[in-house]
Amino acid sequence: MKYNPKLILFVVVVLAIFAGFFVYPKGFGEKFLPWKLGLDLVGGSYLVYEVDMSGVLSGDRNSVLNGLRDVMERRVNVFGVSEPRVTTAKKGDSYQLTVELAGIKNLEEAIQQIGRTALLDFRAVKQAEEKADFVKTELTGRYLQSSQVASDPTTGIPIILIKFNGEGAQIFEELTAANVGKPLAIFLDDNLISMPTVQEKISGGDAQISGQFSFQEARQLVSLFNAGALPAPVNLIGQQTIGASLGIDSLTKSIWAGLIGSAAIIAFMILYYRRLGLVSSLVLVIYIVLTLAVFKLFGITMSLSGIAGFILSIGMAVDANILIFARTKEELKKGLSMTASLEEGFKRAWTSIRDSNISTILTSVILYYLTSSFVRGFALALLIGVLLSMFSAITVSRAVLRVFIKN
Repeated sequence: MKYNPKLILFVVVVLAIFAGFFVYPKGFGEKFLPWKLGLDLVGGSYLVYEVDMSGVLSGDRNSVLNGLRDVMERRVNVFGVSEPRVTTAKKGDSYQLTVELAGIKNLEEAIQQIGRTALLDFRAVKQAEEKADFVKTELTGRYLQSSQVASDPTTGIPIILIKFNGEGAQIFEELTAANVGKPLAIFLDDNLISMPTVQEKISGGDAQISGQFSFQEARQLVSLFNAGALPAPVNLIGQQTIGASLGIDSLTKSIWAGLIGSAAIIAFMILYYRRLGLVSSLVLVIYIVLTLAVFKLFGITMSLSGIAGFILSIGMAVDANILIFARTKEELKKGLSMTASLEEGFKRAWTSIRDSNISTILTSVILYYLTSSFVRGFALALLIGVLLSMFSAITVSRAVLRVFIKN
């Protein structure tokens, strides 16, 4: 497919200029979409909680742990923390939750709110004009005996089965009898998580919840039900605080490391490849600016590990140009013109660039989904960087070379 290299280059340069103003910390983009920085860059605290599973059956413990993680994430969001991270871990017989609070201002209040036991309760719904009023009832999570995901035997759609104990079954029967045809709201920590409609009076304490949700969403609801129903208090067993000044120092050093590394790469490319090195350097600057814009635009939290992944992707972006230029020099030795050598260089280098980048992409995806905390930040930054480096190495580099390099 033929395309106009001048038009592509013009569009990319304009985007890069806007991206430069957008990513600059004091640029126009900072007012509307500020950078999200991790705990190791802006300071904050690590909190480690241990979950008391003594009152939970062994088969329900993983579900309860995942539910508590979701509950803690909801609670941390209240404090305006930049992309909070709550991770689960099992060390021997100990079930733990680690909470990262970046830039938190009122730590003591956060500790009290995050560590309290989850509360599940059922509320009747009364319509007051256009606004629904929720009326608390006696039915709470302490009466809920179990909840699980199942499939409707007729339609195959996911449903949630819940079971109350004897006392809860009596309260639930009276509640459903009084609300037939009306919604019944389910709250966790005063947050609405589900509002099914009562079809009929339900006796015996067994009920099912159906709706337009997937199996994954159903499993998440079950985890939340279990977190608010089963007795699993959490205890703070570890706390580590990073000062804001230390975070700023780390950020400054990271920025200088990126600038020095990029300058060294540009100097090497110009000294070794001359005119082609100048092209590579221009493309590298465009790549850096556009990648940073993607990080900021999608609200990706930048941490030290994420910056490390980004800097690594810069080296990989230049590596693609080195492969192209090396192939081009081989074609020049055969007597081809500069234009023909460049086209052949791109063609012959593409398979190597594709294979090496795909292997890195697969590794990044595996690291992201099978790890947690700072490793995921590194994997995500590397993944985005590699994807954009393929675009810059093939599309942008080729456009620049076609416009400026003559026979």
